[in-house]
Amino acid sequence: MPKPRVTLATCTETGRLDDDEQGLPDALAERGIDPSVAAWDDDSMDWDDAGIVIVRSVHNYATRRADFLNWAGSMRKLLNNADVLTWNTDKHYLLELAQRGMPTIGTVWLEPERGLTKHQVHTRFPSQGDFVVKPAVSAGARDTGRYTAVDASSRMKAIQHAYALLSEGRSVMVQRYLDSVDVRGETALIYMNGILSHAVEKEAMLHGPRESGENAPREVAHARQPTPEELRLGEVVRAAVHSYMKDRMGRDAQLLFNRVDVVEGDGGLPTVMEVSLVDASLYLGTAPGALDNFADAIAARVFW
Repeated sequence: MPKPRVTLATCTETGRLDDDEQGLPDALAERGIDPSVAAWDDDSMDWDDAGIVIVRSVHNYATRRADFLNWAGSMRKLLNNADVLTWNTDKHYLLELAQRGMPTIGTVWLEPERGLTKHQVHTRFPSQGDFVVKPAVSAGARDTGRYTAVDASSRMKAIQHAYALLSEGRSVMVQRYLDSVDVRGETALIYMNGILSHAVEKEAMLHGPRESGENAPREVAHARQPTPEELRLGEVVRAAVHSYMKDRMGRDAQLLFNRVDVVEGDGGLPTVMEVSLVDASLYLGTAPGALDNFADAIAARVFW
């Protein structure tokens, strides 16, 4: 009897799994699965024989979102599913989740169809502190800049950054930079099949003002024990995501993986920075047993 097939989707930009997932194919093989790795944008790949497809290192999805979503929609069995990917590849999803009770960072949304002038963009920036400008469709820290509101030169660069994105037809997010990130970083809660696998602390990446286009520093993460408040917020987020899927997509679906990034917000309360359901790094090399947890989660879906 042939073994069930699982294909881990990457992209031609890298052509490989991330370093901390290199051992995943062997771990799947040990669980009676026939694993393979293929790039979603490899035109020579025959996806009819791919079995269950799991989205992993698809780091170029933001620059080719329409093509990526067309590919996702053509897959017979995709985890996470194509409807989830369509929703989560545009950070407007944060608006939906905030309406469902999830505490998020206050965001000013600049939409290209409004035809904002540079002066109008300027008036929508904070008057104090540092702030971040980034596109609503992006991966990692790509096209993201941190600026200082009271510095004229920095503010002008932020205007140029935002206006350049708007001129490309891209929606722009403007968020106040939380000083707590420099002190405590972010906490990432990683769920697999709805169960918390592990948590990590991610050190701040935007140390001081940083223009869009500058190379982002390497991300540094350490395993940590989440606080009770962070765990409670994680459950609020999970409930909000599933509520959305049921109400707006017409069906609920168990997520193979779900990473919730949490920061310390106003008053010391945990606040959601992002929910990653596409090619989220799961930090499998950071926490003991994390890679085996993911392999077990995949096997559970394969043999359901």
